[in-house]
Amino acid sequence: MKKCIITGLTGQSGAGKTTVSNVFKNEGFSVINCDLVARNVTKQGSECNRELSKYFPECFDNNFVLDRQKLAKIVFSDKESLLLLNATIFPYITKAIETEIEYISASGSEYILLDAPTLFESGANKLCDVIVSCIADRETRIERIALRDNIQKELIENRFNSQKTEKYFIEHSDYIIDNSKDKHFAELQCKEIIKKIKRRFNG
Repeated sequence: MKKCIITGLTGQSGAGKTTVSNVFKNEGFSVINCDLVARNVTKQGSECNRELSKYFPECFDNNFVLDRQKLAKIVFSDKESLLLLNATIFPYITKAIETEIEYISASGSEYILLDAPTLFESGANKLCDVIVSCIADRETRIERIALRDNIQKELIENRFNSQKTEKYFIEHSDYIIDNSKDKHFAELQCKEIIKKIKRRFNG
């Protein structure tokens, strides 16, 4: 069986990864959305939730249903809490991702896009053959998140402060997409990168 080429997609919050992911999907990539994977591993009563409830009991009810907003407020304002959350949840997510990769590979798909906001933090970058990161200026990202999530600027700033810097993404990625402008500008960059990836691995 031919090995699937795995592209990791990551970047800053509000940098427009969804736009980029959709372009990859339209160009024939099988997409694994790691946000959805995380939601699946933290569904009601899951093994992951039971473990998390030991450390964040105030974020769960008696049926082990997670209050995501309450947890986000805690971990994005306290570094130690975020590290504890990541250490607990990432093994469950990684296991689920590996299972999904095996399933997609067996189906005959040639290219996989791993859409993962915490690609580096989780260690999922080690599963990837190539890494693409999205960046955008800070004010643009704040506007996008405020509109999308309807949360206060202070909470957005806390989220930004808990994440890796633009410099980090630039230094640790094979390709960078500047998503500070309109959707068309991002799509053009994305399509050019896809061509480069396919040439790189197909000779």
